[in-house]
Amino acid sequence: MSRTSLVRNMVAGLALLVGLCSVVSPAAARAEPLYFAVEVRREGRVVATPKLLGETGRTLRAERRRPGAPLPDYRLILTPKAAGDSFLLQLDLQLPEATGHSELALLHGQERKLQLGRVPGELEVHLLLMKVDSPEFRALMQLSEDSDKGSPSSSI
Repeated sequence: MSRTSLVRNMVAGLALLVGLCSVVSPAAARAEPLYFAVEVRREGRVVATPKLLGETGRTLRAERRRPGAPLPDYRLILTPKAAGDSFLLQLDLQLPEATGHSELALLHGQERKLQLGRVPGELEVHLLLMKVDSPEFRALMQLSEDSDKGSPSSSI
């Protein structure tokens, strides 16, 4: 076998191998950047209002702890996954005196109220999810900028 034909066969074999690998394991979906507006209430009192940026396929963690405090005021863990037009979200919340867990599906721009306590109102989460690259998100950010400048704004 000549050197040229050997190289040609190796290139053909490599091309076949790459083709088979791409069929067997489809390319990972592109991560979608997401915005989360969260409000946590404990027995009717607001205890946290984080605004977070994350992306599908990656766990997002937020924690607030006072300097020197042994425990955080809250710990929030969000795990979003793309599911067609919607997003599957796993939410875990820890407060010093309560914990909660929920799994839900949300559409872009959808807001949801979750009851995580044993009784309604004990531990409550209001959650808004938006795609970062969307006209609705840009409008929300423009409203935030306007309200920071002292302009009147409306809520979305």
